[in-house]
Amino acid sequence: MSDSKPVIAYLFTTFPKSTETFLQREIIAMRAHGVNVRLYSLWGGLSSFRGLPVTRFNKWRLLTLFWMIPYEGWRRPEVLKQVLHGLFTRRPPSWINFWENMLGAGFACLFAGSFRKNPPALIHAAWGGAPATAAWLLWRLDGHRFSAAAHAYDIYEHGGDWWLNDKLAHAAFIHTSTEMGRAALVARGIAADKILPIRRGLDRLPKLKRLRSSREPLHLICVARLVEKKGLDHQLRIYAALRAAGVPFQARIVGDGPLRPALEKMAGLLGIAADLTFCGHLPQHEVWEQFAWADVLLHTGVIAPSGDRDGLPNVIPEAMSCGVLVVTSPTAGTTEAISDGVSGIVVPEDAPARWVAALRRLASDDVVAEKFRAAARLWVEENFDAHKNAARLLQHFEATIASSRQS
Repeated sequence: MSDSKPVIAYLFTTFPKSTETFLQREIIAMRAHGVNVRLYSLWGGLSSFRGLPVTRFNKWRLLTLFWMIPYEGWRRPEVLKQVLHGLFTRRPPSWINFWENMLGAGFACLFAGSFRKNPPALIHAAWGGAPATAAWLLWRLDGHRFSAAAHAYDIYEHGGDWWLNDKLAHAAFIHTSTEMGRAALVARGIAADKILPIRRGLDRLPKLKRLRSSREPLHLICVARLVEKKGLDHQLRIYAALRAAGVPFQARIVGDGPLRPALEKMAGLLGIAADLTFCGHLPQHEVWEQFAWADVLLHTGVIAPSGDRDGLPNVIPEAMSCGVLVVTSPTAGTTEAISDGVSGIVVPEDAPARWVAALRRLASDDVVAEKFRAAARLWVEENFDAHKNAARLLQHFEATIASSRQS
């Protein structure tokens, strides 16, 4: 790859992160398109990815803020004044979001000098939290053009990120991965023509597996973090309803999280512990092995008390890509991929009898199952190709860079 190509600096919260394979695929696809990327991880991560160095933020450097803040404040007093005004006049939605923004601000202050000496053609923040704060402040300090992504967590958790509108208002464009996200940003007052709903994707499509001729017992899988927005208490009640209805099944929940002890206890109380395996977190290649075993993916997403919810969980199109049938709740952006009765089945998460009927149908009706699988695979081919979607994103990177050179 030629170093003469314009450099795009990607800012991540943590990179690479095992539960964010979609971001890794985006970088792989960008590299395949010849993009010269510079990677930054604000919180942990690894020192390299696929042969590319990842610049990690050493938290000990935050001690130097005692003199760096006065220095950068002296250089750009209006920026310091704006930040201080915001700190004293706005209440953060949560302490976690407060510290996320402070992390981004600290990164911007401490890396401003290196960005000044070796400026990228564009900065892209992969999340609307700490990375977007860093990109926004680097723009305020030295005029670096930036774009930002805003996804479900950034938009919905406790009403959304603390400074989200300020940051996005000055981004060259905003990347979100669902139409739901786009509508929510427009509702927040973000200019619609700046928002690009470009989906994530797979860097290669797997082979479509054969439908199991006998789906008894029915192999059920859920891949999710064990957190409130996944609605896993509803899912356990669905398993109990299947058992009570005499539908033979085996279920596996892949993922970990703070709710695991409570869910394991609930499984015991419901009498389904023998039918359900909590697999914990698995590396991506082992998740694909679980898809090879599974007949149906269950997604019981809800809106958490904090307001957080899924957009379109990447696991849904991943399952669709290899021939795993999908039954999902209608919450959030899931129905952008699963059309009820076309590419899968959509059922309210709190209607276990309807889930039993849907799963019984998928266990016995080969014609319907094959119809759903074909439609699901077609949706993935048309909408979830990481290289095609990265090419769309790259067009906007290049247009932004070109307009910067002309101005």
